[in-house]
Amino acid sequence: MTDLIEQFFNLDIMSQALPYLISGLMITLVLTAVLAPVGFGIGLGLALMSEARSPVLRWVVRTWVNVFRTMPPLVLIIVTFSALPFLGVRLPAILCAVIALLLNNTAYYCEIIRAGLGSVSRGQMEAARSTGLGYTDSLRYVVLPQALRNVLPDLASNTIEVVKATSLASIVGVHDLLYSASTIRSVTFNTSSLTLAAIIYLIILLPAVRLSGRLERKPQTA
Repeated sequence: MTDLIEQFFNLDIMSQALPYLISGLMITLVLTAVLAPVGFGIGLGLALMSEARSPVLRWVVRTWVNVFRTMPPLVLIIVTFSALPFLGVRLPAILCAVIALLLNNTAYYCEIIRAGLGSVSRGQMEAARSTGLGYTDSLRYVVLPQALRNVLPDLASNTIEVVKATSLASIVGVHDLLYSASTIRSVTFNTSSLTLAAIIYLIILLPAVRLSGRLERKPQTA
């Protein structure tokens, strides 16, 4: 038991590691601040494209979703980081990670929003159009707000997954929270820094998880 505490809960190592982990946490938060809103925005655009009359647009969306939901985000990060230099494009590791994770999470956001659009009855659109609103305004002011409200718990859950997925960026050397903890572990040969990183993730994500649970229990109406 003493060895377990020394290896995983060494307070001295934790106190020394904390400033480095806070620095890594800032990178994690920056990644999240980019990935969540941009991923949602692109996902929203793809979901609206999936409702288009053009079969070409619907095929593009279906292909995007099927491909990037299927591929593990870690594989996407490695492929993006490794392949772009062969195309003559050299980007910082953090930007490669952002691109790869966006490819993945936009597909999930798209599917969630598309399900929300499908949950709103066609009568809502017809009623809005009957008041004189155009198609775009009817979608913007009537259908879309209801669709997003209906899938709010799923959007919250997916955003939590986005936060957790940022840890994968460490594989290409992005100095996020996990990378900082892993670096300290390799220097100290002690796992306490990873334990502290796990605690930080818990502190950040637990309120979001509880909020997501409340949203799931709250009745959603179309």
